[in-house]
Amino acid sequence: MASKILHVLASDENTPLLIAEPALTPGPEAEIQTANNGLNGQKSHVNDEGEDDGEDEDKPLPKLQIALLCFARLIEPMAFFGIFPFVNKMIQETGGLKEEDVGFYSGLIESLFSLTQMLLMIQWGRAADRIGRKPVLIFSLVGVAIGTALFGLSKRIWQMIFFRCFAGVFAGTLVTVRTMLTENSTPKTQARVFSFFAFSGNLGIFLGPLIGGILQDPAGQYGGIFKRIWFFKEFPYALPTFANGSIAIVAVVLLVFLLKETLKRENKDEAAGAPPPMTTWEIIKSPGVAVVLFLYGHVMLLGIAFTAITPLWWYTSVENGGCGFTPIQISAFISIVGIAQATWLLAIFPPLQNKFGTGAILRGSLYAWPFFFMVCPFCNWLLRKEWRTAFWIVALTSQICGSGVAMAFTGVQLALNDISPSAQTLGTLNAVALTLVSGIRAITPTLFTSIFAIGARTQILDGYLVWVILIGTALLGSITVRYLPEKAEGILKKSTRVADES
Repeated sequence: MASKILHVLASDENTPLLIAEPALTPGPEAEIQTANNGLNGQKSHVNDEGEDDGEDEDKPLPKLQIALLCFARLIEPMAFFGIFPFVNKMIQETGGLKEEDVGFYSGLIESLFSLTQMLLMIQWGRAADRIGRKPVLIFSLVGVAIGTALFGLSKRIWQMIFFRCFAGVFAGTLVTVRTMLTENSTPKTQARVFSFFAFSGNLGIFLGPLIGGILQDPAGQYGGIFKRIWFFKEFPYALPTFANGSIAIVAVVLLVFLLKETLKRENKDEAAGAPPPMTTWEIIKSPGVAVVLFLYGHVMLLGIAFTAITPLWWYTSVENGGCGFTPIQISAFISIVGIAQATWLLAIFPPLQNKFGTGAILRGSLYAWPFFFMVCPFCNWLLRKEWRTAFWIVALTSQICGSGVAMAFTGVQLALNDISPSAQTLGTLNAVALTLVSGIRAITPTLFTSIFAIGARTQILDGYLVWVILIGTALLGSITVRYLPEKAEGILKKSTRVADES
């Protein structure tokens, strides 16, 4: 179960990051051309005479809008992971199955959510580009709330599958949140904004299972008043799903009244002379887009695969290639990794991106990833030699320092924003990327945990088969990142860096 909870966790400084910095007007002598063409295909902030118009770049960060969108970001991972603490037990009780048959239906129910998202993500992105971001986001959240809540009322396995797919149909939440965050930020502030985006996703991964575990089967867990209420005895898993669904409804109400539309519509004269909207295939074929999409999928593949394997590696005996951790030790390491990732994303990523650019962080992360993976079999080798002190030093250090590779998740999103052909195609491009990720998320955990199990059972390469495959996969990314388009480098102008440092 821990592997399921973790496989997206890798998968998101405090409030001061949301405080808009004072607008500074740098002198023209400090200005240089930005390495990209501006966020979302907007005009460069340096005009033909070399003077900085600076209006967009020094625009204050809309704190309320960012907070609302980050709250909306919580909903999808809470809906996805909220059933994990009880879904196996629910399947066994609902279907009257043998314990050995539960795993098939559990994997099916969990994968169908992502598969349904994958099939509809692009359509939601195109809808957001045409009718607006806000209506698509609100409508999608309503659908997720209903599907999530009704899942707990299922009395048959087919009902569980239906409501899980129903929630997955409303895949417009994530694509519109990403797009609106981009449109509410500038090249100067987007690193901060997407650090909070990534952190919000991790927070949702934490809160969903927490609510699911605490509130499931209250009559059986706590007795008392819950035992005397017919509803909780008849539907023991309704309370956590209703709770997660209610949080989604709260988000809907807040967004209806407080969220501002970010899609800029052309007037009739401009629309009459404008070219027709780009097709999805035209967007993919645009300069640099395919390379960035490949890197996007590659980074997500590495993260999802590693976080699916990690709990198994921690739990598996030393003789079979693991660490032989107890449940308490696994929980401790999960907490350490979570804190380390939050620190890298919130406190370290924004200033690094501001100084060196997105491309430098992506290259650094992808160059480091193979070495990060190499440490894992080395840790097992230390345990086999019974060098336990050395193991604990290496294991803790590698998990804390190695969590820095998680900066690639935010970095690749910024690269995707910058490579978009225009602001009008951003929603569709994000949808294409998320379609790719949904497919990866549906397949990768099962694939790599199976490879780990095969290696442990057969002792191919001393049980290190999965790490050899992961290292080879990571090396592919370290080669591809060299072809990152200049437009996606995310290098801010010198004047902006000077203003930030001031």
